[in-house]
Amino acid sequence: MTIQEAQKNVDHWIKTVGVRYFSELTNMAILTEEVGELARIMARKYGDQSFKKGESSDNLADEMADVLWVLICLANQTGVNLEDALQKNFDKKSTRDAQRHQQNEKLKG
Repeated sequence: MTIQEAQKNVDHWIKTVGVRYFSELTNMAILTEEVGELARIMARKYGDQSFKKGESSDNLADEMADVLWVLICLANQTGVNLEDALQKNFDKKSTRDAQRHQQNEKLKG
């Protein structure tokens, strides 16, 4: 699925199953919550925290999908074409960072 297809699929789902979009502010709050849930799993699975009794590490992909879902909702609501935006971001980073990372002593292995 392309990013553009994902935006269309989320829009279709919202309008047929979800009834309508939440407000942009509500979706921003939900995005913050979803990123927090992702961060909690990352801190426990890859960081120094341990899982609480009954907590599962199996939700990583689902939490990432939740973050992406809400981000797509916000993009749809604000008229952002994420495919174009991502390509422009690649171009910006490629120009800006063309030599920076290769010359970073901290990244040399």
